[in-house]
Amino acid sequence: MAKKSKPEIKQVSYAKWGYIFIAPFFIAFLIFQLIPLAQTIYYSFFEYYRSGLTIIGPNPVGFDNYKALFDSDFLKYAGNTIILWLAGFIPQIVISLILAAWFTDVRLKIRGKQFFKVVIYMPNLIMASAFAMLFFALFSENGPVNASLVSMGILDKPFRFLASVSGTRGLVALMNFLMWFGNTTILLMAAVMGINPALFEAAELDGCSPRQTFFRITLPMIRPILVYVLITSMIGGLQMFDVPQILTNGKGSPDRTVTTLIMFLNNHLYSKNYGMAGAISVILFIICAILCLLVYFNLNPTEDDKKIRKRDRFKPRKEALNG
Repeated sequence: MAKKSKPEIKQVSYAKWGYIFIAPFFIAFLIFQLIPLAQTIYYSFFEYYRSGLTIIGPNPVGFDNYKALFDSDFLKYAGNTIILWLAGFIPQIVISLILAAWFTDVRLKIRGKQFFKVVIYMPNLIMASAFAMLFFALFSENGPVNASLVSMGILDKPFRFLASVSGTRGLVALMNFLMWFGNTTILLMAAVMGINPALFEAAELDGCSPRQTFFRITLPMIRPILVYVLITSMIGGLQMFDVPQILTNGKGSPDRTVTTLIMFLNNHLYSKNYGMAGAISVILFIICAILCLLVYFNLNPTEDDKKIRKRDRFKPRKEALNG
């Protein structure tokens, strides 16, 4: 008798459901991001603006918009943006690293950690516009800060924070620090808590000091999160707009030393100069992409670096055993 052939098992493919579920994202990305990005790059090579009620263009002008951009105060505004970002980011990352190390150190036995986490994260929930209005009221010439400093005898007369370059830049940096250091602290705490506790126990048994443990174990192990924090902070810093815009009423005073690149872009969009606005957007995109790539490839270790670091880590122990 001939053997009956086994029935073929039909393979069920669920790939189409994956494509269906991710389709809304790609459709929204195509309509609201990719197409506008392509149009921005396209119109950056055209003369396209409004004069009164008359729309001029679009007339192709090649790279004239980019030449006019670098003949303007673009580099000055780029410098303002970098200064404001660094003034807020450097204390932010330092304080966040210290707080993350403290809150995750089991030897300190800090009580009420959940309460402190909520407190340091709360400024991140406040809108930047509300934060700027609050600081505008606090640090105005007749505000409570000046009144307190004068009453304590620290100042002879009220200090005009918003009339001095250092005062205005300091307020912008302080606001950016207060709004974002809580979010950075939570991210770094999560990264530290993901490290194997056995590494810290071994370091303690080997007699490592807290400083050595932090720089030799904690920092190298949380490097991916540090790269993420640096890149996202850099992107946010280059797009800084709402805080200086509201604090200086869109003027970037004094003497446009607080005018950022996005404020400069907003001025061209407000005047309906789409060609120059497109050129600024393209240059900003290129700067942001280059800086992010530099940060990623310089701070992210390659496989060769990992092998060298692993070899150097165990080299003293092997020498001690052989000795």
